[in-house]
Amino acid sequence: MTSVKAACDKAPAGPKKDTALKHFRAAEKAQTAKNHTQMNKELGAAKLALG
Repeated sequence: MTSVKAACDKAPAGPKKDTALKHFRAAEKAQTAKNHTQMNKELGAAKLALG
């Protein structure tokens, strides 16, 4: 979670960063709901968006 957040923060502004942040926020919501499967899926999508 922390490494993905750091990657999102360091990414240059643009559509990739926007998409990654959208997935990161969804991961945060999933974590709050204790839905770890969904959280991991969203974190993976955020990483892909930045890659």
